[in-house]
Amino acid sequence: MSEKRNFSRPTAASTGERIQKALSRSGWGSRREIERLIRAGRIRKNEQMVALGDTLKPGDRVQLDDGRIVRVEEEKTELQVLLYNKPLGEVCTRKDEEGRATIFDKLPTVRSGRWINVGRLDINTTGLLLLTNSGELAHRLTHPSYTIDREYAVRVYGNVDNAMLRSLRTGVEIDGEVLAFNDIVPGEGSGANKWFYCLVQSGRNRAVRKLWESQDVSVSRLMRVRFGNIMLPTDLRVGQHLELSKPLASELCDLVGLDANGVDRAS
Repeated sequence: MSEKRNFSRPTAASTGERIQKALSRSGWGSRREIERLIRAGRIRKNEQMVALGDTLKPGDRVQLDDGRIVRVEEEKTELQVLLYNKPLGEVCTRKDEEGRATIFDKLPTVRSGRWINVGRLDINTTGLLLLTNSGELAHRLTHPSYTIDREYAVRVYGNVDNAMLRSLRTGVEIDGEVLAFNDIVPGEGSGANKWFYCLVQSGRNRAVRKLWESQDVSVSRLMRVRFGNIMLPTDLRVGQHLELSKPLASELCDLVGLDANGVDRAS
């Protein structure tokens, strides 16, 4: 009779975890973005350049080419999604060379990883901005293949007629690209100042402003009020934030094929 042998299943601690997976889970970008950094030679492990397929083990030191030390979280990283009501005058960068206020100045401390903004709002746009500690969730929510709804409340100054609205729905060529609103619903207002609710599924920079300005009218106020399934709460003041409940965060993940923990269902 042959001797019975006990086999233990390898763990991440013993075999290591793929570096792109570990960094993405720790909030440093999507796996594809991390892979691009690796190919560009911008990531080192223990002072050595890393390659695709390299793994991380406890105690490994990871550094970006700009000198930043990357803190890699354990596998039990908890998904967090934050809703921030962005004020006028703030920029969506971690540091601003001109000394302007950034969205990160007022955010709470993340429990694991770091905050990643889901897309951007320009300095003159207010309203709903999502942030998460999941690089994969942030990447998918902004990737054009997932066509996530973005709804804006826009106050327009100028004469808006039905022909103009038809043109904005069917498409306008701007900078060599055809842009269009998926829907436009009139809001309040009279005379030359009117509100409209505009739906787009593109995160293209300043697309909403450029569409309206292509019709020889100006945008006097622009506020994002919805992103995907998340609405801007009416009682959340400008400059305030709140963390999404687990059910709401789970619904957001579901829009882009992730489970409640921000992990690809396929994997």
